[in-house]
Amino acid sequence: MVIFARMLDEFIRYLESERRYSPLTVRNYRRDIEAFMEWLGADDATFDPRRIAAEDIREWIVHLSDQGRLCAASINREVSSVRSLFRWLLRTGAVERDVAQFVGSLRTSKRLPAFVPESRMAGIVGVCKCDTEDFLAERNALIVLLFYACGLRLAELVAVDRDDFSEDFASLRICGKGDKQRMVPVLESLREKILYYLGLIERQNICNSSEKALFLTHKGKRISRTTVYRVVCEALGQGGVQGKKSPHVLRHTFATHLLNGGADMREIQELLGHASLQATQVYTHNSIARLREVYAKAHPREKEGK
Repeated sequence: MVIFARMLDEFIRYLESERRYSPLTVRNYRRDIEAFMEWLGADDATFDPRRIAAEDIREWIVHLSDQGRLCAASINREVSSVRSLFRWLLRTGAVERDVAQFVGSLRTSKRLPAFVPESRMAGIVGVCKCDTEDFLAERNALIVLLFYACGLRLAELVAVDRDDFSEDFASLRICGKGDKQRMVPVLESLREKILYYLGLIERQNICNSSEKALFLTHKGKRISRTTVYRVVCEALGQGGVQGKKSPHVLRHTFATHLLNGGADMREIQELLGHASLQATQVYTHNSIARLREVYAKAHPREKEGK
């Protein structure tokens, strides 16, 4: 008999040590699997993974769908967590076959990534470039600029240390998903802003401890994800951005503007830290949408309303 709590703890250690997933991802996996097992009514006394069938997982999907609480993409993510668990169980010999591999995913609508138009982003960047002696204002401006200029994920930006930059601050080493490292270039204008910000930290004695983080609170501690999210939302809102506002919108904006400017898809993939080109190709849809908009405004037959 397999003890569920012990099995889950071992699986989580596998995700942390071998797969090197982020703490947030690991937390989601644990939550998804615990929710599935709770729905099954499994406990430490009765749990036997060999008795779980593909039909059980399908019924769980139907249950989640009927609740109407989660969208198809969110349900698919929870099912993906269960699939990962069963692959691991098969690998460790706890089950003889992987029943989760026979369970399909729900069909999801293809949504284009939200991004900020170049004209709107130019205004936001213009505001962020203004130098002040206000530490928080400078920090917040640099957060927006770094997201837009380097295409970072939220967790990646929060984790940036001052010694992750090259000696001349012309490039930045990023530790992405699965501890995969990549180098991203730092534009000259961004480099100047970073140096100004670091000088401000020194002049105002913001950090006089061993803290290496680039982005700090006014007390000299590493900034939180929640604070960064709020900073970006406020900056985009003040810049007149309508609809979705988040750090990931700036990452999408970075990729879309590069593609519109003629950058190669493989180069964008490398800058974003995508494991496969397929994940990057979604931005081609935004370029097509932009072309349609230009076409509608410029083509003489469209102007005539025909």
